[in-house]
Amino acid sequence: MASHLGPGLIISAAIVGSGELIVTPKVGAASGFSMLWFVIFACIVKVFVQIELARLVIVERVTTLEALNSIPGPRFRVSWILWFWLFMYCGLVFQIAGLIGGCVLVFQSMGLNISPDALLVATVASGSLLLVSGRYKPVEVGSTLMVAMFTLSTIVAMVALQWTPYRVSSAQIAEGLRFHLPPSFTVAFAAFGITGVGASELIYYPYWCLEKGYARHVGTRDGSAAWQMRLRGWLRVLHTDATLSLLIYTGATLAFYILGAAVLHGQGMQVTDRELIDTLKQMYQQTLGATGAWIFLFGAFAVLYSTFFVATASNARLFADALQLFGFTRYRDDAARLRVVRAACIGLPFASGAVYFLMPQPVVLVLIGAVGQALMLPFIGAAALYFHYKRLAGVIHSGPVWVVCLWLAALSMTLAGGYQLIQTFRPLL
Repeated sequence: MASHLGPGLIISAAIVGSGELIVTPKVGAASGFSMLWFVIFACIVKVFVQIELARLVIVERVTTLEALNSIPGPRFRVSWILWFWLFMYCGLVFQIAGLIGGCVLVFQSMGLNISPDALLVATVASGSLLLVSGRYKPVEVGSTLMVAMFTLSTIVAMVALQWTPYRVSSAQIAEGLRFHLPPSFTVAFAAFGITGVGASELIYYPYWCLEKGYARHVGTRDGSAAWQMRLRGWLRVLHTDATLSLLIYTGATLAFYILGAAVLHGQGMQVTDRELIDTLKQMYQQTLGATGAWIFLFGAFAVLYSTFFVATASNARLFADALQLFGFTRYRDDAARLRVVRAACIGLPFASGAVYFLMPQPVVLVLIGAVGQALMLPFIGAAALYFHYKRLAGVIHSGPVWVVCLWLAALSMTLAGGYQLIQTFRPLL
């Protein structure tokens, strides 16, 4: 399943996904421009934790879950932090269900005379078969190109706003960049957890770094001058890859948010389960006309399906890793582990498909997964700090600016998570 694309660009096919397409416009529709600063901050700040986790797996040649399992503290079969991760992982089944449901709604909006149940089965089965067959590269390259074109179209639609009744003024942008928290933080908090590099992508990313050979090319850690030179070289590749993906998803997120704030908020429309696709389609139809509506439908399918595809590939690897860490199995060789990964590539999509069949509410399903990811962020931020000071100190020299940014990322994740917990449980106090 290897390809020439870097792991950050692979995940960009998933990052420009449910967060940008569904949650970000929903925040814009509800809050107008007032949360623009928050969306930008959510995209940028988590990249420092992303890179720190990837550094560890490259240096020590372990998976993300293996690294998290080494966190000190209470243990019951595994480290306490993996139990929190398991909670988030279960939420991802709901989130993927929302993506699958979004694909079904796109086909229905196209006017296809096919029952929703048949579309659901076709979406789930096609993704599973492609993953199990190992035909990953064509889908990876094709979905990345389609998402890139859709992202470009979204940016064009954002620019085209200036020639519509929904023209964006400098005063609106200034308002959006002023610090402000809304009365209800739940949806914005979900956006923090899922836009840009969400908690799941923070954990996925190092797996793809391993699979793309970063750690293999660096070699076994022996402290030699040659090893240090290889490490510095591949860390430069890591930083370049993460920076490129940051530019992609930040640009896409801003475009989606501004369209939602200008068009949807301007019309008093909200992003709901029943009218999900038809509502989002307005952002393109009002700026690019009837052609824009079709651009949105094809682009939305590319985004949702590629996210479903890449996330399932990643979740399958996590599933195989977790089975061994939790003590349910032990792999004799790589072939045995690959069989479990392939089985998960079938089981996980059908589990998500069953969830959508029983609960056909794509927006709610995506938000469930997003909130679960956001609640995991404080623990991932703390783990990154632990790895920085206890595992990477003396191996990788980080300048003061990097250290300050890493602390800012970890603290912002903790504050956002703490604020949401207080808001959630305040009615019970």
